[in-house]
Amino acid sequence: MTNPIRQLCLAPDGQTEVLQGNIAFAVGCVRGGIHAADGYPGTPSTEVIHRGLSQVQDLITVGWSVNEAVASAVGHGHTLAGRDCVVTMKIPGLFQAGDIFTSGALYTQPRGGLVYYIASDFVPSSTQHTIDPRYLFKSCFVPVFEPRNHQEMHEAPALAVEIARKYNTQMVVMPSGILCHSEGLVRMMKPQKRAPVEMPTDLQAFMILPSIARRNYNMAITERMPALVEMVEQSPLNTWEKGDGKLGVITYGICDMYVRELKASLGKNLDVLSLAFTNPVPTDLVRRFCDSIDGPVFVIEDGYRYVQEQLQQAGLEVRGKEAYSTITEWTPALIADRLGFQIPHKTCGVSPIARPPAICPGCPYRLFGEDVAAMRKKGLIDAVFGDIGCYALLYFLNAVDTSLAMGAGEAMRQGFTLSHPGEASRCLAVVGDSTEGHTGMAATRNAVYRNMAGVKVVMDNSWTAMTGGQPSPTSPANLAGEPIRFDLPKTLEAHGANVHVVAAYNRKAVHDALTTALKDAGNGTYSTIVIREGECLRQSNASTQRVVADPDLCKQCGLCLICPGIEKGPDGVPVVNQLCSGCGGHTPACVQMCPFGALKAIDISELDRPAAPVFPTPPKAEAPARMAHDVLPTRISVGIRGVGGQGILFFGRVLTRLAFLAGYGDTNVVKGETHGMAQMGGPVISTFACGDVVSPVLLPCTADCLIALEKSEILRPDFLEMLKQDGTVLLATTGIVPPGLPDKEYPTDAQLKDTLRDFHVVELDVLGKALELGDSSGRMANVVMLGVLSTMQPFDVFSVELWHEALRRVNSQPGIWAANYAAFNAGRQMAQPVGW
Repeated sequence: MTNPIRQLCLAPDGQTEVLQGNIAFAVGCVRGGIHAADGYPGTPSTEVIHRGLSQVQDLITVGWSVNEAVASAVGHGHTLAGRDCVVTMKIPGLFQAGDIFTSGALYTQPRGGLVYYIASDFVPSSTQHTIDPRYLFKSCFVPVFEPRNHQEMHEAPALAVEIARKYNTQMVVMPSGILCHSEGLVRMMKPQKRAPVEMPTDLQAFMILPSIARRNYNMAITERMPALVEMVEQSPLNTWEKGDGKLGVITYGICDMYVRELKASLGKNLDVLSLAFTNPVPTDLVRRFCDSIDGPVFVIEDGYRYVQEQLQQAGLEVRGKEAYSTITEWTPALIADRLGFQIPHKTCGVSPIARPPAICPGCPYRLFGEDVAAMRKKGLIDAVFGDIGCYALLYFLNAVDTSLAMGAGEAMRQGFTLSHPGEASRCLAVVGDSTEGHTGMAATRNAVYRNMAGVKVVMDNSWTAMTGGQPSPTSPANLAGEPIRFDLPKTLEAHGANVHVVAAYNRKAVHDALTTALKDAGNGTYSTIVIREGECLRQSNASTQRVVADPDLCKQCGLCLICPGIEKGPDGVPVVNQLCSGCGGHTPACVQMCPFGALKAIDISELDRPAAPVFPTPPKAEAPARMAHDVLPTRISVGIRGVGGQGILFFGRVLTRLAFLAGYGDTNVVKGETHGMAQMGGPVISTFACGDVVSPVLLPCTADCLIALEKSEILRPDFLEMLKQDGTVLLATTGIVPPGLPDKEYPTDAQLKDTLRDFHVVELDVLGKALELGDSSGRMANVVMLGVLSTMQPFDVFSVELWHEALRRVNSQPGIWAANYAAFNAGRQMAQPVGW
């Protein structure tokens, strides 16, 4: 089987590819000669190891550790063996590893290079806070490089290791989550080889006894920092673009792309100083820049106001965020407003619906959530202390109240019951198996150590699920494929807890275990309930089990309608839909919810449905030639919105491949997208642009086309304002009402038409066309829409052969390629609807 990551790692120098930022960094680790990588999954950093380095374990030593602190110490161990190591995490992971990070920052002896890859998420999209760690980096005297584009992401590992080795310091690479998950052009760097550092047999210099720590601190202050200041002041990576000298902008990281996009799109003659390093800040360089400007100088930065404050403390007159600004992540539009540039803004008269993320259809956590919610309704449970993971989504089932940090839920429960002893039998802590292995087990030990009664529930689905299914200590095998010997229930028993092990899809067993454990807590017992035998459905083999209702027994009470995979049919009798997963072959949750025995599990072959279509093999065709540059539009951009599960990200990947094949690799191709919780039923956006473009986040009034695969998603803030004056809206007729939302709160077609009355709108039943093709899941609707798009200006400049080749390259598996080929052509052949 083709290994695309290996191909990239071994590709010729200068070969151009469109890569996600995390993958560009991963490939850069191998091509940059890094010896090892370690980490803990955390969006938006996860793909570096999960989709990248794990695929080339013969080229680099790589693994997942149980938490970020352990991964960081593993990284230090590699460096003491003389080898270079990258450790990946997101910002909360940095603080979890804080003791290791801060202590290791003052190692000042020669060794292998240690690089922390710390991905930021200042929105936040999938992180619990927006705390800016740059102040910590400064106090630790650690150099920080913040990549500004995908090429710098690719080259960052080698650059960082060279700095770490030269200055005897650990190094931070901190990319924006937008850069991590967007895609852009990358030219493969020249491969490097770096011999391990020859280390002494005596490692006592790496002791941190107070006297040694004091000496190291002094060396960092008097030797390391002056050398780093000289390095950043003279670095050719800082860029100074001179304009008319009337308005200056100092920026770094992802904001560099936004400022450049703004400058190019609006034709503004700005002076721009773009910094490569944020610790130390090249103050002398900035001073010269400020002296050259006869007007205001603005600092544009994500996070808090770190560089702005550093410069103001140095006596420089710069402007940035106001004292209590809530902006933590800029967009091109926000920057335009801050700099005083006028750009049109369009607003919707109808508010978008709330679309909270949800646990997956058939998720093994659902029956537990339903039972806890029912017990709360009966007044049997007062509080549930949650944690970080998929089970946090039980909040939307009223089955979890709080979350704080990885592993904190059980300790919070303990503090709560110490203050309210009578609550020990009326509250729960809930944690996942990966989080229990991460830091949660410390609180288990604390409960036993301090003899505190209570109930802790460990939801064991065998994987680190929310970040995409990485192995955890409870998984069948580790990243290297070796069987895992860790036994969670026995470990908890060894701690001294009273352990109940129950099956996730056994509603009665779950209820009985909760009832018994809460009763025992009232008598002074500490219990842990391990709910397992329900593997994450994203990691298990697809089940052919489905559910059917007996209309004669069904009372239409709605008690079974607990999952997105089952809904009320036209006659009021429940029916399963295309989202049904069959609960992984276990007794379906909805079946167990029915008090009348009206539901039963059957094989999908027993359902009265037409057989799955078999599409003819597409004709073989030669790869189409690149288009002439004078034929290519100068710039093309599009925004796509929908709901997690509709294939929005696939849509963007096809457009990216199309542009690259057409010849835009000589200019630029960028794609932005959301990740994290948006994948679980929440709103999803993907943006695409090629040609004279810089940013994956579009400016208002620059998109040629906006596409909504779910009609109400067109109303999301700032989406319609992306459209050009003469642009087109492709609006699917598909409506997806979130579970629990009253129908009357979903926007009506009349409201949508009124909101879009001033736009050129083409309405399409792409879902109906997919179903007509025999796709009972409706998942080909996105490809049908691609076919429609290919007939619209300016996208019709690309030949159908080029579109076909792009579609094939994104997924060339014969059956999928044949289905996509048929769906795409059906979209092209749809009768042109009447525009609004």
